[in-house]
Amino acid sequence: MAVHPGGEGVICSLPKSCRWFEWEATKNESALTLSLKQSEKVLYELEHIGQQLAVTFSHDGSLLALGSEDGKLRAFKWPTMESLVDVPDAHTSVKNLDFSPDGKFLVSVGSGGPGRVWDIASSTLKASLPKENDEVFGFCRFSQNHVNEQVLYVTAMRDRGGSIVKWNTTTWKRISSKYIVRDPISAFGVSDDGKFLAIGTIQGDIFILNASSMKVHTAVKKAHLGLVTALAFSHDSRALASASLDSSARVTQIKEAKKNGLNVWIILFIILLAVALYYAKTEGLLL
Repeated sequence: MAVHPGGEGVICSLPKSCRWFEWEATKNESALTLSLKQSEKVLYELEHIGQQLAVTFSHDGSLLALGSEDGKLRAFKWPTMESLVDVPDAHTSVKNLDFSPDGKFLVSVGSGGPGRVWDIASSTLKASLPKENDEVFGFCRFSQNHVNEQVLYVTAMRDRGGSIVKWNTTTWKRISSKYIVRDPISAFGVSDDGKFLAIGTIQGDIFILNASSMKVHTAVKKAHLGLVTALAFSHDSRALASASLDSSARVTQIKEAKKNGLNVWIILFIILLAVALYYAKTEGLLL
């Protein structure tokens, strides 16, 4: 399932085809209720294409990409559905997709083999993202760093647990790999401003990380009773919404990290001690 960034509707992957659903708003005195209704618009290009395991829109909503269970990768202009990319054997099975913020590249990860980056304009393979040792890639997200340079994050599972791998989007070389959690990662998200990353685990735990330091900012153990299936940051990066297989949803507030006040008190103590010693010396209390 993928929600259009412009709020036009939602595209859902069904066992054999994809369907387009539109938002329907119902307003009463106390609340505004949103629901989905199947649109009269038929996506003929997505009829009888089999099960799609990954569906995503570009950041501006002008592109749509789909990855299938049989490994086929497709990308279209939206809403004209003009075909841009059609690769029958991109992976053994496509697991996750993401467009770069400028819409020039599409990254894909699948079961087995490396991750891959595709050039949308030329419909060709731009780069391969090799694995190391026993890594299994799970999710991929483009983002930006603290100096507004584009970066790529890919989650990886090894025998010791889940990690986040960072890639340079010019050379497409691996920058770093950070071990995060023992349990398998079941959901991954990146804030719009690139400051935070979030992972959800099969145990229902949520971790919010500072993207620059890769240190845990907020940890919520047993945020859900079942595995976490989806994560999304608010546009201002002050909250994280999460959903779970247990049919629950929650919002986690992201508070500013508390600064360590211990150093301030130490400095204040040293100043007071220096003043006291100086006074004692001037009064002849010290030999």
